[in-house]
Amino acid sequence: MKRSKWIWLVWAVVLLCYLVPYTLLNDVQAWYGSFLFWTIAGLAVIALNLFITKDFEEHSND
Repeated sequence: MKRSKWIWLVWAVVLLCYLVPYTLLNDVQAWYGSFLFWTIAGLAVIALNLFITKDFEEHSND
């Protein structure tokens, strides 16, 4: 899959970080509500960024 498609997945997770807590988890007042969702989403974004950048190489200017 092209790298740009993975970047769109990151943006989808970011969008879900706004939509889910204020819609589906609106009535959940416990720690496993929005905080847990944002924690898992944050870990997902970190994992996606690692996957996207795993093939980056450093080029010298020599």
